Amino acid sequence: MLEPSNNQELPVIPGKRYFTIGEVSELCEVKPHVLRYWEQEFPQLSPVKRRGNRRYYQRQDVLLIRQIRALLYDQGFTIGGARQRLSGDEAKEDVTHYKQLIRQTISELEEVLQVLKTS
Repeated sequence: MLEPSNNQELPVIPGKRYFTIGEVSELCEVKPHVLRYWEQEFPQLSPVKRRGNRRYYQRQDVLLIRQIRALLYDQGFTIGGARQRLSGDEAKEDVTHYKQLIRQTISELEEVLQVLKTS
């Protein structure tokens, strides 16, 4: 699971519906080839593919990638261990997902408030 300290290090996820592989790479600080590899290893990760086989990730995909990144890079899980952890924590993952969305929304609203105050 993403710890609050890890959220501070990664960029804020913009309020878009779809993200390209390059954008997700920057948002999650993971190279595009790693993202393509993770798609093969984690069945939960399946971006929409459009013409030319271009990948378009949704917000929940970005959150899942950040969770995978935290498990592999920060918590030291192997790919098999991370896959098992993600598949075993489906209900807990939903709660974590919603908490992450709430934290992200609060962060975005605070940024809007700062912009409004300085205007």
